[in-house]
Amino acid sequence: MKKLFIITFSIAFIAIVVSCNEVKRKPNNVYVPDMAYSRAYETYADHSNLAQEGINYTNLPVAGTIARGEEFPFPLTKDMPGDTVNYAASKLIKSPIDSLSKKDYVEAERLYLINCAICHGTKLDGNGPLYKGGDGPYPAKPATLVGNATYEAMPEGQMFYSVMYGKNLMGSYASQLTRKQRWQIIRYIKMKQAQNNSGAAATAKN
Repeated sequence: MKKLFIITFSIAFIAIVVSCNEVKRKPNNVYVPDMAYSRAYETYADHSNLAQEGINYTNLPVAGTIARGEEFPFPLTKDMPGDTVNYAASKLIKSPIDSLSKKDYVEAERLYLINCAICHGTKLDGNGPLYKGGDGPYPAKPATLVGNATYEAMPEGQMFYSVMYGKNLMGSYASQLTRKQRWQIIRYIKMKQAQNNSGAAATAKN
């Protein structure tokens, strides 16, 4: 009896040792694999292999959603190369900001000087440091925002489109400015244009 017990115990011990040392190459079936093995990816990580794995991930927000803090949605997307449909349609979009408080005016001016004055100049005359009367590193004169009938007549929506997506030689400022900041700058420009026109009208009367 004692001998049988020793044999049984020895066999059980050996079986336990062998099973513990065995490397399991294949896991058991998982009931909810997405919870066991996360498919989360870093925002700027390489996603090129996702399609091969059957994962549909575009790295873009859901259409129609608004990011936190972006309370001024713009309904038009960027035109495809050679197309100007949305740029033309942007004429009809009105600015949600029709005036600036003293504090907002100061902030809009600050944003303009940081982001726009390097090309369009502090006086909005198109003579910023990059052009500098033709002596700067940029050979083409940027748009004259004040004193030019074309840009003074440009609707706010088209100005916003240009700032958001870029137009001609001007690049997009969507990554530098929020939608609210873009509208604030546009209102600042429109106010400067109005001030210039009122000053010109007063001079003409005298």
